[in-house]
Amino acid sequence: MQDQTALRGDCGSCFGLCCVALPFTASTDFAVDKPAGKPCANLQDDHRCGIHARLRQQGFTGCTVYDCFGAGQKVSQVTFGGADWRTGGPEHARRMFDVFPVVRQLHELLWYLTEALTLPAARPVHADLRRMLERTEKLTLWTPEELGALDVGAHRQEVNVLLLRTSELVRAGTRGKKKDRRGADLMGARLRNADLRGANLRGAYLIAADLTGADLRGADLIGADLRDTDLTNADLTDAFFLTQPQVNAARGSAGTRLPTSVTRPGHWTQG
Repeated sequence: MQDQTALRGDCGSCFGLCCVALPFTASTDFAVDKPAGKPCANLQDDHRCGIHARLRQQGFTGCTVYDCFGAGQKVSQVTFGGADWRTGGPEHARRMFDVFPVVRQLHELLWYLTEALTLPAARPVHADLRRMLERTEKLTLWTPEELGALDVGAHRQEVNVLLLRTSELVRAGTRGKKKDRRGADLMGARLRNADLRGANLRGAYLIAADLTGADLRGADLIGADLRDTDLTNADLTDAFFLTQPQVNAARGSAGTRLPTSVTRPGHWTQG
């Protein structure tokens, strides 16, 4: 069975796959354009980032937000047995870059399934969650050829059925009226001190929203877009399906209360 600590990026065991396989466009998140399959100019020969300690100052905020959920080390050390993209030839590199996003999606699903199994209210579906967790883990161990042919979108849909049921069970235990803002456009919304306990915020657009002091205990945040969301002094205790990339993309403070599954980003203000 998975532990969420194993579902975090370990750059020391990866061949810098996110720095090569993925494209990025010059924007507020990235200082330059880079096509998929081309190494970032800051990637060193040892697969380490040459400006890791200065990414935000150098205009690469997007790199500090991203997390592969441990897919980088899985693809590098397991799927391809420690043979890196630099020395394996062009076809080897192409296959590695194609497989990496697939495994990343599977590992994200493992994150949600693992968390769901820690939620007592979801006990009625724990058996189904365990079976899906085991099945998803087995998929991550497929060969590069098998992973390349996998319909990961279809598998995600199957997992989502269980995650939706989990959300319903967990949020049902929250007292009071629970807001359903699934997929809502809340960009820039003024939600200071809002009572969002047990809210359904799945896929909600909360870009640059003001959630200062908001109560998000027991809220479902799967897929919510928290880019530049102000979580200063907000209470996210027991909020679930929250990932590290979401937290990294937001703004917060020392007074922001987070679930134990995520860590406080170093760039958050400490006042």
